[in-house]
Amino acid sequence: MAAVPALEKPPVTVADVPAARPRKGLRPYWHLYAAISPFYLLFLAFGLIPVGFSLYLSFHRWDGLGSMEWAGLSQYQYLLSDSDFWQSIGNTILIWALATFPMIFLAMVTAVMLNSAVRFKNLYRFAYFLPNVTSVVAIAIVFGSIFSTNFGLVNALLQAVGLDQVAWLNTPWGIKAAIATLMTWQWTGYNAIIFLAGLQTIPGDLYEAARIDGAGPVQTFFRVTLPLLRPTLLFVLVVSTVTGLQSFSEPQVLLQTTANESTFSGGPDHAGRTMVLYFFQQTFDNNDFGYGAAVAWGIFLVVVLFSIINWRLLQRRGEEQ
Repeated sequence: MAAVPALEKPPVTVADVPAARPRKGLRPYWHLYAAISPFYLLFLAFGLIPVGFSLYLSFHRWDGLGSMEWAGLSQYQYLLSDSDFWQSIGNTILIWALATFPMIFLAMVTAVMLNSAVRFKNLYRFAYFLPNVTSVVAIAIVFGSIFSTNFGLVNALLQAVGLDQVAWLNTPWGIKAAIATLMTWQWTGYNAIIFLAGLQTIPGDLYEAARIDGAGPVQTFFRVTLPLLRPTLLFVLVVSTVTGLQSFSEPQVLLQTTANESTFSGGPDHAGRTMVLYFFQQTFDNNDFGYGAAVAWGIFLVVVLFSIINWRLLQRRGEEQ
C-alpha cells in the first residue's frame, strides 16, 4: 500500500502576520527626551525667559530695587525722540561701515592668496585666525597704545614721513577710525577662513574652462569666482552686520576714561558711544532698567532691519546678473 504524502503547509505571507501596534505617547521615548533636555532647559533659563522678561520690563519703570511702575509705551515714545540714542545709532553705523567693507575686501584677498598657496597652508590659516580667538580686552589695550597721541606707533609713522600727530582717541573721526581699524584687524582672518571654505567648493573644471576660453585672472575672478561665492559673501555680510552693530568691548576698553566720567560714555563728544554702550549707560549708570530694556529692543530692531537690507541688496544684485 502506497504511503500518503504529507501535506505541505502553505507559505506564510506578510499579510498573515499581525501588524505590531504602534506605541503611543511619549513614555517609550522618555530617555531620548531626557538626553536632549539639558539644552532646552538652559535655553529656557538663560535665553527665552530673560528675553521675555526684558520685553515685559520695557513697559515698566524700574530702578532694579524698588517696585515696578507701569509705563506703557512711554519708554518707546521717548526712545524715538532721544537724541542720544540716535547719535549712538549714527556712531554704530559709521563704525560698522568703516570696519566691514575694508574687512570683507581684505578677507577675500587673503582667502584667494591662501587658496593658491602651496606650502605652509595650515600655518597661514592659524596665523590669520589667531586675532579672532584673542581676548578683545587685550586687543583693545594694544590698539590703545598703537593709537596713543604721544607714544603711539601710528603717530610715530606719521612723524617719520613728515606729517603732524593726530589725537586719534580725542577727536570724533579719530575715535571712529581707531575702533574700525581694531574691528577690521580682529575679524579679517575669521572671514578669510569662511571665504576659503567657499572657494574650495568651486570645481576646478570651471577655472580650466575659463583659461581655455582666454579669460585672465581678473575676468576669472569676476565671472567665475565671485558669482559662485555669493552665498558665502551673503553669510559673511549678514554675520558682520549682526556682530558689528552690537560692538561693545572694543569701544568700551579702547576709550576707558578716568576721573568721574562713565566708562560707557564713548570718549570725547560721545563719538565712540555705540548702541550697546548706550544701553549699558542707561541701565547700569542711570539705573533705569525699564528704559534700558526699551533701548535693547530698539537695538534688536535696528540689527534686524540692516540685516534684511543687506540680504535683499545682495540677492537683487545676484538676480540682475
